[in-house]
Amino acid sequence: MDIRRLKTFVAVAELGTVSKAAVQLRIGQPALSRQISDLQQELDLRLFDRVGRRLVLTAQGEQLLVDCRRVLTDVNGVRERADVLRRGDSGVLKVLAPPHTIESVLSGFLPRYAESFPNVHVELTEALGPEQPTLLERGEAHVGIRIDPGVDPRFETRVLQSAYVLAVGAASVELGKAGVITIGQLVSYPLLLPSGYSVRRLFDAACRLARAHPKIVLESRASHTLLALAEAGQGVAIVPSLQRTDRYDVRVARVAHGRKPIRELVAIQWDRRRPLPPYALTFCEHLARYMRTVLPIMKPTKANRSVDLRAR
Repeated sequence: MDIRRLKTFVAVAELGTVSKAAVQLRIGQPALSRQISDLQQELDLRLFDRVGRRLVLTAQGEQLLVDCRRVLTDVNGVRERADVLRRGDSGVLKVLAPPHTIESVLSGFLPRYAESFPNVHVELTEALGPEQPTLLERGEAHVGIRIDPGVDPRFETRVLQSAYVLAVGAASVELGKAGVITIGQLVSYPLLLPSGYSVRRLFDAACRLARAHPKIVLESRASHTLLALAEAGQGVAIVPSLQRTDRYDVRVARVAHGRKPIRELVAIQWDRRRPLPPYALTFCEHLARYMRTVLPIMKPTKANRSVDLRAR
């Protein structure tokens, strides 16, 4: 259905004459009359009766006028919405992120972002790194934040920051020296390991390189469970540096292989086939700047009196 015919119909109905409607719409009277005729033929309805020099709506025309006004209002709303979207400062942004990133990074970032971009509605979904590619390809999210994204030609990748692998034990537990503990030292502790996280893959790879065989007490997807047990002296938890540990009375050390701390990139990714809207690109830029100011979220603990958990 031609929107121009609906506009013509509404104009004639409101003004009562073809001549007045033609002036308002800035078209010739023959063209306007033809549009009304075409609309009546398309709908198979008589819309007007001629009374003297005026066109008066039929009963069917009166009912149809309500619907046509609603359609034109909706069309105008779509145009206005498109104008807003072209400006790039309004829309819905669907973001995937692991729980620790949501808690430690996004919980502080999103209120600041909302102050600058109040018309962007951010929807968060918890998803670990390996789960994100499928969701991005299915179009269930615009972007995904993850550790160690690797090289994947399907996705655009923007590096945000680096993340370290941390060892976390009770406050009284000795963890290496100068805030660093090696894989060789760690394997003598009872370990509390994350399941499904990229940091676990990094830790396992370092163990293989060091030919080390860790003593695993518990594997869990819930980092809070690992940290609570570590605080209680039940083992040493392995977590990423994006994880907040300041709520626990614990000691923190970076995990190293050889003399180098184990770390990997934190990045934000999106499907190459689905160009990001302008406000999503802006989100990535602001998040990168924010992460540079707040990371590392948790730093190694300074030296103090400690005991050797391995002797227990």
